Amino acid sequence: MSYFVYILKCSDDTLYTGITTDVDRRVDEHNNSDKGAKYTKIRRPVTLMYTEEVEDRSSASKREYAIKKLTRNEKKGLIDA
Repeated sequence: MSYFVYILKCSDDTLYTGITTDVDRRVDEHNNSDKGAKYTKIRRPVTLMYTEEVEDRSSASKREYAIKKLTRNEKKGLIDA
């Protein structure tokens, strides 16, 4: 099973990073469901800005952690690449 690391742009122009096995479903949850993250619930709507496919959940979690440690400008560089 493939996992994806993703970055969302929230309505307040902040960036949110997460992992999932189904990007479309997860973005829909962030925008329309109680299953969305607490952070994004009050910052709707969110827009998908970046996805990266990884092999497994462990790799996805490690990559998510690494991205979360980046500065905003570094994240924008990743998105624009």
